[in-house]
Amino acid sequence: MLHYDFPLVPFLFATALSVNGLRKRSLSPSGAAAAFLTGISMLSLPLRTPGIVLIIFYLLGSSATRAGQPRKAALEDGHDHGQAGYRTAAQVFSNSASALVATLAWGALHAPGFPGIRVAEALFVVRGVPYRDESWCPLDAGVTEGWSRALLFVVLGHFACCMGDTLASELGILSSTPPILLTTLKTVPPGTNGALSLLGTTASIGGGMAMGWTMWAALSVENAACRDQTGDLFLLLLGWGAVAGGLGSLLDSLLGATLQRTQYSNTSKRILTDTSTVPQDESDIKVVNLISSTLTAIALGYLA
Repeated sequence: MLHYDFPLVPFLFATALSVNGLRKRSLSPSGAAAAFLTGISMLSLPLRTPGIVLIIFYLLGSSATRAGQPRKAALEDGHDHGQAGYRTAAQVFSNSASALVATLAWGALHAPGFPGIRVAEALFVVRGVPYRDESWCPLDAGVTEGWSRALLFVVLGHFACCMGDTLASELGILSSTPPILLTTLKTVPPGTNGALSLLGTTASIGGGMAMGWTMWAALSVENAACRDQTGDLFLLLLGWGAVAGGLGSLLDSLLGATLQRTQYSNTSKRILTDTSTVPQDESDIKVVNLISSTLTAIALGYLA
């Protein structure tokens, strides 16, 4: 008979995040439902680290969206409509897809009783190893022929890229120096898709490092084997987090400059956003986010 323990703590955390997003209007109703499903899925593993990284990503990203609202409202149409950062289910999933898949794959290989173990073993051509927090660190290269490590670095690459892009967009627009368009290297109005600023680029690297620090702290707290190598892991995760944050944001900017259209209102003298009365095509934003985060996540999982 299948034994099932209701994941009460993950349920409460996922519910709290979704309700908080609805209350602060950072999530639409569909976005809150998607955030709940993503949250409870990533928090329900015996290894809590991916879910903790997700929580910190959400909290930091929401705070960055609210930063400098008066200045943003003067530069971008839509910030003064009360819907800046109002994320739908499609946006939530596009900003969590590769991390969610990697987390579920890790669970299938290492979480006792987790569904899909036969599929995962056939896909990765390895035998699953039950997780024991005192016997091995999930970043050990010898566990499941390196797949445990690779899948966690996919999670880090994903959230470092998304955090870097979020901070570059939300804080870069506040830069005192004008941004340059990546494809032409000419100055453009703040908020232009594909534009780079010194503040935004610095923030993207810092955002990636924040995700690396979060993963290091979570692993150090919950896993005894990881605590024995905490110094090495600190440098490893911060370094790769910085790389994923910076390069992921750069890739997102390149895709934004080539795939997204930037509209400028001559009437309001502001950039139009997906929450403007005359919005941009929101699907372009989701596609760019999905492509950049997925490519960065896979690259980090392979390289690290």
